[in-house]
Amino acid sequence: MNRKFILPVIAFCSILAAACNKDNRNVPVQILLTDNPTALEEVNVEITGIQVKLSHDTSAWISLDTDTGVYNLLALQNGLTDTIAKGNIPDGILKEVRFILGDDNTVKVNGALEPLVIPSGSESGLKIKIDKHLGETLNTFLLDFDAALSIKEETDGYKLRPVIKLK
Repeated sequence: MNRKFILPVIAFCSILAAACNKDNRNVPVQILLTDNPTALEEVNVEITGIQVKLSHDTSAWISLDTDTGVYNLLALQNGLTDTIAKGNIPDGILKEVRFILGDDNTVKVNGALEPLVIPSGSESGLKIKIDKHLGETLNTFLLDFDAALSIKEETDGYKLRPVIKLK
């Protein structure tokens, strides 16, 4: 076979292989959390996991490396943030983020800790629509948990009806 012909064929195959691998590359993602001010003294939410869903695979949730624990959301005000999860996920459009919550959720009112009920928080989690295309560099998503709008005092105690916005 002619060497002048082989070199362009090898170059073309290398470019084709790189283009095919581009569809399967992973991109870095991190999720940050912050909060708007409220009159409550503490809002403690136990985060046991963070998962993401991509638009091209609507049934699969991908777990991120999560710093699990109880977070006082009110400690994350006035520009303070905390990185709660990160990892590499396939390239595409990030459709949703899901917070998986535990049972150790409380609010502090007038110096007393009260239970905070999160309807379906530990079963289906709290889901936030994102719908953002992921870039090749670090993708940072700052989620603003608005405790002032999310915590409701009801006759049977405090309930969390989350208001979370992407900033």
